[in-house]
Amino acid sequence: MRNFRIQRIIILVFSLLFLFSCTPKLWYAGSPEVTKWEIEVAALEQLHVSEIEQAVLMTGSSSIRLWDSISRDMLPYQVISRAYGGSRLGDFRHYVHRIVTPNKAGAIVIFLANDITGDYRDISPRTVLKYFKSTIRSIREVHQATPIFWIEVTPTPARWHVWPEISRASELIEDYCNSTENLYFIKTREYFLNGNKEPDIRLFADDKLHLNEEGYRIWSRCIKQDLDKHTGYLRIMQ
Repeated sequence: MRNFRIQRIIILVFSLLFLFSCTPKLWYAGSPEVTKWEIEVAALEQLHVSEIEQAVLMTGSSSIRLWDSISRDMLPYQVISRAYGGSRLGDFRHYVHRIVTPNKAGAIVIFLANDITGDYRDISPRTVLKYFKSTIRSIREVHQATPIFWIEVTPTPARWHVWPEISRASELIEDYCNSTENLYFIKTREYFLNGNKEPDIRLFADDKLHLNEEGYRIWSRCIKQDLDKHTGYLRIMQ
């Protein structure tokens, strides 16, 4: 009987260890993965707070931050750009109250593409969805009825090796958007794949990760197509 109890204890201990090792790390506000962005987020806070209720607030990671021609490309929509570094949903959701909620906006557009990259910090598609839901809940505390748009993660040459996981996360987010009021999923993948169904290298910068000028032009058309469909009244030029 004693040996049986010892065996049960050993099995229980190893089961808990296995469960812990398979559980994604949940980032908290004071974790290094969050606090390392403090300087960039503080810099964004120094920018003027938008009082333009008709503006489209575009936020997220470096693909938004590096979009130098965003104001021109997004016409006839007036854009407020607020993005930082290589942000992930894990840290972005902690900064939403400082980046997004202080600004007035007629629509909010988000792009974050660093949760699944092929390195040790990756999280599962279902955890991506969990963090996405948490982010949306935080935004809704202030922007209760503002249309929110999520831009599908682009199939890039640099991260093509983990595309199945990225694609699965996008599918989960799309399903959630389709079942949630005032939450919209902007599809982009088909415009960035070539005839072989692989990323079209002609649309990317030298790092094979970020978009080049032509890539941004295509991206803007995808975004504006959905904005026109759901928030066309925000257009500042007819």
